[in-house]
Amino acid sequence: MEVQKLLSNLRIAQLNDLQTEVAEKAKLNKDVLVLAPTGSGKTLAFLIPVLQKLQSGKKGVQCLILVPSRELGLQIEQVFKQMGTGFKVTCCYGGHSVKLERQSLTEAPAVLIGTPGRIAYHIRENNFDFGAIDYLVLDEFDKSLEFGFEEDMSFIIGGLKNLKQRFLISATEMQQIPQFTGLNDEIKISYLSAADVVPDLKLMRVDTAAEDKLETLFKLICKIGDQSMLIFCNHREAVERISDLLIEKDLVHDIFHGGMEQEDRERALLKFRNGSIKILITTDLAARGLDIPEVGYIIHYQLPHTKDAFVHRNGRTARMKAAGTAYLIFSEGEKFAYLEDTIDTEALNDNYAVPPDSEWQTIYLAAGKKDKVNKIDIVGFLIKVGGLAKDDVGLIEVKDVSAYAAVKRKLAPQLVKQLSGQKIKGRKVKVEIAS
Repeated sequence: MEVQKLLSNLRIAQLNDLQTEVAEKAKLNKDVLVLAPTGSGKTLAFLIPVLQKLQSGKKGVQCLILVPSRELGLQIEQVFKQMGTGFKVTCCYGGHSVKLERQSLTEAPAVLIGTPGRIAYHIRENNFDFGAIDYLVLDEFDKSLEFGFEEDMSFIIGGLKNLKQRFLISATEMQQIPQFTGLNDEIKISYLSAADVVPDLKLMRVDTAAEDKLETLFKLICKIGDQSMLIFCNHREAVERISDLLIEKDLVHDIFHGGMEQEDRERALLKFRNGSIKILITTDLAARGLDIPEVGYIIHYQLPHTKDAFVHRNGRTARMKAAGTAYLIFSEGEKFAYLEDTIDTEALNDNYAVPPDSEWQTIYLAAGKKDKVNKIDIVGFLIKVGGLAKDDVGLIEVKDVSAYAAVKRKLAPQLVKQLSGQKIKGRKVKVEIAS
C-alpha cells in the first residue's frame, strides 16, 4: 500500500526522520530495536513497515502488538483504523468484554493488539491460532517490564515459533534486553539524544508556601486561561483533592488515575481529546503511551522523584516539534537533583478571571459498532434529527456498544431532549450528556 495515501488518511504531510529510518531498516528483515522519546512518532514508525509486510487474503493473525496499557492499545488501534488499510485489527485488554473479544477473534484479524495478560488468556483458551504469526511488536517494552508483565510476555513469545521479524520499542535505554524477547542480531535505531526530536519546551517554576499550594495552582490555572493543560500529581489522593477544589470553583475538568474504572478513564481521555474539557488532572498513568494531541501546558503540582518520569510527563507537550510550557510548583525548601537551578520564575501577582467552560460538550449515545452504527450514521442523526449545523458537531468516537460526540455546549441540553426516543438505524437509542 502506498505510504503517501496512508499519510493522507492521517492528515500527515510526510514521515519524520525516525519513521523514515525505521521503515528503511525494516526492509532488511532483521529484528529492529527502536529507542526514542515520548512524542517522537514511534507508533507510526512501526505501523508503516508492519503494514507493508502484511499479505492480503492471508488468514490468521499476521502481526501481534503487545502493549503495557489498555489506553495505548486503543490508541494504536485508532491510528491503524484511520490509516484506512483494509486489514482487520482487534484490540484485547483487561476490563473489556471477553465475549466480544472472542467473537472478534473467530474471524482472526490481520493485526492483533493487546495487553500481555489478556493475550495470554486468549492463547490458553485457544481463542485464536497464534502459531502462524509472522511479526511481533513489543511497544513501550520498558513500561511492560515495569508493570510486571515479564511472565506473560515470556509465555507468549515462547510460543511464537514462526516469527520473521521482531520490533522492540522503548522510550528508555536498557542495560540488557531480556533473553525471552528473542531479539537476535538486531538493528538498533536510537533517537534518545537526537536534536530533531528534542521538544521546544519552556520550563517555568512557581514558588509557594506548602499551605498555599492548592490556591497557587488555582491562580496558575486561571492565568493560563482557556487552554488545554495536564496537571500531574504523584498520588491519586492529590488528584482527588485538586478535583474537589475545582468542583468548588465551578471549573469544568476531569481526572485520570489507576483507581478509576476503565470506562471512566476512557471517557475522561475522550472528553480531553475532543475539547469538552481543557483541564485533566492525572497521575503518571497519563505520562506515556496516550494519544493526547496539542496539550499546550503541563503543570507539575507534585514533581516526580526521577528524571525519567519528569521527561515522560513533559513529553505530553511540545510534541513533534511543537512548542509547549511546563510549570513546576515548588513548595519551600523543595529540591530535585535532576533539575537545574536556573529555571525562570513565573509570577502570579494579579487576580485572574476563572477560565470559561469549553464551547464543546460530550453527549453519549447507547449504540455502537456492534449495532452497525458508524460516524457517518451519527453525524446524520445529529444534523437531520437533532437539527444541528455541520459546524455544531465536533469529534465523534464510536465504541463497541456506545458512541460519544462533541457538540456545541450551548446546544447540548436541548439536543438531548430533541433526540430522546428517536431512532438510529431503525431502533430507539438513549442519548444523554456524558458525565
